[in-house]
Amino acid sequence: MTEETETLRRELASAFANRADLYRLLLRALEGEMGRERAEATLVGVLEERGREVAAGLFAGIPADAHAVAERFLSVSPDGGRLYPHEVERSASSCTIRVSSCPLKNAWSAEGLDDGRIADLCRVAGAFDKGLFEAAGVDFANQTWTKERGGGCCWITLTTRPPAGGDTRSGTVT
Repeated sequence: MTEETETLRRELASAFANRADLYRLLLRALEGEMGRERAEATLVGVLEERGREVAAGLFAGIPADAHAVAERFLSVSPDGGRLYPHEVERSASSCTIRVSSCPLKNAWSAEGLDDGRIADLCRVAGAFDKGLFEAAGVDFANQTWTKERGGGCCWITLTTRPPAGGDTRSGTVT
């Protein structure tokens, strides 16, 4: 491993920690202005919208198939997947991606936030994934981290939607 590669990895980790700080500070500021429920709903809406924007480019030309969408998503995982280490479980029509470590959650833990606040921030951050994957044309379910659930970080399940009208072909995201 070169020194340049290590420098880039540190810079990438720092950029994600900065993103975590922005989420934390934005949520706190919005809560002060509009209360907890409206603040969370506002930030969730913005993150879902951004996820949809990213999906337009990331999944262009990809079939609305859970396996194809998961494959494309994982192919662009930062630092070859090292920043978000994960395991993938596949079935005939779905993929579950179990993320074992997340730089956002790690940054919130390093800040000394309590488990409840970390769980809130993980849930809010998961809204980006919701927008991203639903825009790709697959069904999306996400179990974000909570202390009670444990298990590293988020568990994302993508499922190919059943064909409408008997068509057996998967659609293509445009």
